[in-house]
Amino acid sequence: MKHVAVLMGGWSAERPVSLNSGRQCADALEAAGYRVTRVDVDRAIADTLARLRPDVAFNALHGRYGEDGTIQGVLEVLNIPYTHSGVLASALAAQKDLAKFVLAASGVPVPYGVTIDRHEAARAHALEPPYVLKPINEGSSLGVVIVKDGRAHPPQEIGRADWAYGDRLIAERYVAGKELTCATMGDRVFDVIEIVPVSEAFYGYDAKYAKGGSRHILPANLKPNIYHKVQELTLRAHRALGCRGVSRADFRFDDTKGDEGELVCLEVNTQPGMTETSLVPDMAAYAGLSFRELVAWMVEDASCDR
Repeated sequence: MKHVAVLMGGWSAERPVSLNSGRQCADALEAAGYRVTRVDVDRAIADTLARLRPDVAFNALHGRYGEDGTIQGVLEVLNIPYTHSGVLASALAAQKDLAKFVLAASGVPVPYGVTIDRHEAARAHALEPPYVLKPINEGSSLGVVIVKDGRAHPPQEIGRADWAYGDRLIAERYVAGKELTCATMGDRVFDVIEIVPVSEAFYGYDAKYAKGGSRHILPANLKPNIYHKVQELTLRAHRALGCRGVSRADFRFDDTKGDEGELVCLEVNTQPGMTETSLVPDMAAYAGLSFRELVAWMVEDASCDR
């Protein structure tokens, strides 16, 4: 019986989501027959893991330190096999501006954008509206601001002293249309979901994690050529960044732009959410995999040197 340490919590802004993901993954792994230790990660995690010596670390952390290569480096040093992507892919995908360079060079279309200090972005428009401002290395749509067309002044909230999402932002041209997402499990590509937020204008934090916050249309209602293109680009992005295990790519598709429309990749998530409202479990279920089977596959796929 493998001993699996489920790493959850941490101290990033996404701690509540991680705790939820971790609990559900731990429950499913216990039901699958693994010996499970739930670990609420703090800065003494290296000592904790050295004492526990699990066979596998299931990484259910989200946000900084959990999906940016930091915890992956700790696990490599301790020689504990772990799930999801390795040090380099995790660090690269978490740094949105650098990830875009790699994706574009690999033939994955990305929206035009620039990096900018948040105080500069509060003084003058970073781009011609409409555009999107988002922290360079946060997830779960935390700190995302949509600057609408015709807005005379830049958003002032990003310049406030209580801003909690770092000083470097990325400003991207706003792409209208459908919110799409697709995931890979190893080299297997799942079906495409269209996400329709219910109570928000975009797929923000509440739409992601509140029950009923969004509808998942699976399979997405797209022309077959666009559907297959999303799947092909998802696998290409996964490979371009060097991801392992499960990753998820998010897209926008504007079907009003020409015959084929405009499809762009917004980002790749190396630690997709694993809660009851999350997208990857929905895709897996549609492919015939139970949640228990999905997390068990991740454990069996775990390794070092990822």
